[in-house]
Amino acid sequence: MNFFAEGGVDTIITPERAGELVDSLLEQLESRRPLKRVLLIPPDITRYYSWAGPLTVMLYQRLVGRAEVQILPALGTHVPMTPPEMDRMFPGIPHERFLPHDWRNAVVDLGEVPASVVEQLSEGKLHFSAKAQVNRLLLDPSWDAIISIGQLVPHEVIGIANHIKNILVGVGGSDLINKSHWLGAVYGMERIMGQAVTPVRSMLNYAAEHYLAQVPLVYLLTVRARAANGQLVTRGLYAGDDTECFLTGAELCRAVNLDPLPRAPKKVVVYLEAEEYRSTWLGNKSVYRTRMAVDDDGELIVLAPGVKEFGEDPTIDRLIRQFGYRGTPTTLANVEQHPELARNLSAAAHLIHGSSEGRFRITYCPGKLSREEIEGVGFGFGDLNTMLARYNPETLKDGWNDVNGEEVFFVSNPGLGLWGTRERFGLAPLAE
Repeated sequence: MNFFAEGGVDTIITPERAGELVDSLLEQLESRRPLKRVLLIPPDITRYYSWAGPLTVMLYQRLVGRAEVQILPALGTHVPMTPPEMDRMFPGIPHERFLPHDWRNAVVDLGEVPASVVEQLSEGKLHFSAKAQVNRLLLDPSWDAIISIGQLVPHEVIGIANHIKNILVGVGGSDLINKSHWLGAVYGMERIMGQAVTPVRSMLNYAAEHYLAQVPLVYLLTVRARAANGQLVTRGLYAGDDTECFLTGAELCRAVNLDPLPRAPKKVVVYLEAEEYRSTWLGNKSVYRTRMAVDDDGELIVLAPGVKEFGEDPTIDRLIRQFGYRGTPTTLANVEQHPELARNLSAAAHLIHGSSEGRFRITYCPGKLSREEIEGVGFGFGDLNTMLARYNPETLKDGWNDVNGEEVFFVSNPGLGLWGTRERFGLAPLAE
């Protein structure tokens, strides 16, 4: 059921209004059963701008006096949060309340998504089953509520991020993470991004419906976008315990987070904030979210002062270095020929997602990786200081810019939207 659904393309939900909605959510949950033990599952620092941090703090402050509260950040394959990151995203919450998730070792098996289901969802391309797993903490029957907090935003693997993805990927295990990512890559990223109903979401929904029905999951979802003045605001807030809250919020997400362009820019410049983007595993949102915008034979320049590695996970980092972003045909062949890559299909999917397939050039300007490392994975290398001087993120505005006579399309944070031409989004051209 929906506990509340509030939002619109011109709505701005203030912290005060969000507090009132959080109070309403807790009152409704309390009417079901006393809230003595509550587990909160927000994203990590890589989703700092999701507004999940303030909402988690609101929930904690309201619950801590009457309930035992633990926090399990949805790390997925990411490294655990550091104390400074906890303080930045969740100010005032004691560090001992946080529990780390280990996607390889801290999970239990729930059951399988059958091969017949995967075959149908992949249009006959894949023939494996997928093991659904979650962090063992979620199966503790003493939780009175498990509240998953996160942002609905276009996503390269599942279409629109969050809801059950925060559970079965964010605090899930390697088998479903690997195979869901591979399903998305094989089905086609550009067919998925920005869509509410996709094969990957259907795969996760199957697992949730069959194996998580008795877990007291509740979803608290945001939709965020930039206002006319450039300020990031919350356009919608949704809460529920089934898919209705997701589908309702996804409509608003599509309305405010898809950025259709009248034409394809020859040059796109994307800035990756250092504290949010430390690897190409995360930073390649610059590629995913703009690939439907960049013109054929155009260039994507990625300003990445914080990028110091390729994968957040040591195994994935090594595989990216070994195989590189070489395009779909090469990656498919490598999966067939190399068992370790075949065992880490999320890495293989990432290699496909991060390639331009030869359609446009990608120039990476990292703060903490060498030319040899960048060129070794198939990207072009740009000197960060030179590029920052030429394309200063402090003076560029989101959208079209003139830089010394050169037309540049600038994106200050690729995690907040999806950019593409109207044609590639399947929209009618604007009237002359």
